[in-house]
This record gives sequence, structure tokens and C-alpha cells, in this order.
Amino acid sequence: MEYKVEFNGITFSQTFFHGTRAELNKGDLIEAGFVSNYGSRRKSRYVYFSATLDAAIWGAELAQGEAKERIYLVEPTGHIENDPNLTDKRFPGNPSRSYRTQEPLKVIGEVGSWISHPPAQVEAMKNHLEQLRKQGVEAIEE
Repeated sequence: MEYKVEFNGITFSQTFFHGTRAELNKGDLIEAGFVSNYGSRRKSRYVYFSATLDAAIWGAELAQGEAKERIYLVEPTGHIENDPNLTDKRFPGNPSRSYRTQEPLKVIGEVGSWISHPPAQVEAMKNHLEQLRKQGVEAIEE
């Protein structure tokens, strides 16, 4: 359940989350190249994920479709980088701890329950994203 990083001889562990409406099973791979849940829904060159449950909750709540919101525990299988759509554009220093990768994420579990954002807050965010779309601003720039 943990991503391990070694730095100066010390090993650190990190759990990552992926919010979606897709029904996946333990061991499944979440891969780039599929239609994005956001923006113009073009094929995504990256898979996005977070080290915070709150960001994953937003991912699940804002994903398009009517299927059940889900949050998976995931393990990167390759190189990861800060999500440039958030980092330094909107939140300098990556406080949302959002990342992306071109390599698959392996599903290692599912978060059984969490506290959703208030419905009015989710609706306000969806309205904001719709306003950006009408202005031609893409939610995810790859």
C-alpha cells in the first residue's frame, strides 16, 4: 500500500489515492490513453492521483458520469511528477500533493467510506469548471 522513496539512505513511504467513478478491482491497472473524466474528455496522456484523501474525494465528486463515486488506493509503477495543472499555477509548492504519471497506477485497495464535500460546495465547483469551459480554459492541460 505504500510507495517507497529513498533519500540519503532513509526510506520514506507514501500512500496515494485516485478518485473516479470507474469500477475497478484490486490488481487492475489505471492507464493513460483513455478518455479523461474532465474537461473536453479527450484521451489523456497521464494518469492523475494524489497523496491526500481530500484531493481524491474531489476527483471522485467531479468525475463525469452517473456511476458510484470511488476512491482507490494506488501504487505508481513508474516515474511520477507534480501535477502542473495545480502545482505552481494555482497552488505554489503543491499543497494538494497532486501528481501525474504516464505509467500505470496499480489498484491495491479501495477506500470504503469518506466524508463528501457539502453538496453546495460541489455544485459551486462544477459551476466554476463549466464557466472555465465556456471561456475555453481546459481543466487539464497536457
